[in-house]
Amino acid sequence: MRNDSVKVGVIGVGHLGQHHVKHYGGLSNADLAGIYDTDTDRAVSIAKQTNARVFQDLDSLLDAVEAVSIVTPTRFHAEVAEKCIRAGKHVFIEKPITKTLEESDKLLLFAKEKGVLIQVGHIERLNPALLALQPYTINPKFIEIQRLAPYTARGTDVPVVLDLMIHDIDILLSLVDSPVKTIRATGLSILTDSVDIAHARIRFGNGTVASIMSSRVAKNKVRKVKVFQRDLYATIDLLLGLTEVYKVVNDPKDDPEAIMTAPFDYNGSERFIAYEKPAVTPGDALRMELDNFIKSVQGKETPIVTGKAGRDALKVAMDIQRMIIQDIH
Repeated sequence: MRNDSVKVGVIGVGHLGQHHVKHYGGLSNADLAGIYDTDTDRAVSIAKQTNARVFQDLDSLLDAVEAVSIVTPTRFHAEVAEKCIRAGKHVFIEKPITKTLEESDKLLLFAKEKGVLIQVGHIERLNPALLALQPYTINPKFIEIQRLAPYTARGTDVPVVLDLMIHDIDILLSLVDSPVKTIRATGLSILTDSVDIAHARIRFGNGTVASIMSSRVAKNKVRKVKVFQRDLYATIDLLLGLTEVYKVVNDPKDDPEAIMTAPFDYNGSERFIAYEKPAVTPGDALRMELDNFIKSVQGKETPIVTGKAGRDALKVAMDIQRMIIQDIH
């Protein structure tokens, strides 16, 4: 390991935590110091596969690391993160940042006092198909996001708004540089005692409107983002890794990246719709996310999703969830 590598530990090695272990083990700037899980047998099993050291208690792990990934069930995020921050450790917390807004606010204040980083795992922010939109100037007027998934027992400890929709809330807040003004939401419980299908219509202070639909009782997976603005429409398939952009140009020669163009009449003058497929650079979003975390700890980068950004996404999600519960009852 390099001398400047960050000693990091993983707390919680369930389905997602195992991927954290794997990626830290493959990052040259990270030194995987060990793992901890309340299920010792599971931790030992993962350790055998990855050569990671198993710690029998959280305190021992914290003594051996500079930073941690917290990949526990959401209800434990605040308790575990507070203990890590108290020990002066930088924390990467998988989404949602905490179960309640009050817990988030407390953690952010505590981290500031202790001088440590909080980064939140909103992995879709680094989806290669979404990153392909970066060269464009995005000033949305309307955004439509759909996220559907077949039912699985994993993740049902929280409503679909906090399990799936919060991904798209984070994407939305990253695309629209304006505060949320109003929210209208509705939802249903289908297979669990919690909300399984949710729809929200969000209006921002600058007039932008967004429609978000999330369901965990669908036949097939769907993860699509559509962005509409003056003279541009973009569609991003987060699942297939496909980004398509339609732009209005005055002359086909103005857009050398266009695959094809089509003329149309615009107030008596001829303009053209140009179709582009920006290059989507393959990459593992979680690996990139954790690499950004390590580099942020080293002071070489800043967190892509800060603790505040995670808190802001949670705030909108909680408002949506509250409105759905009121609507149901």
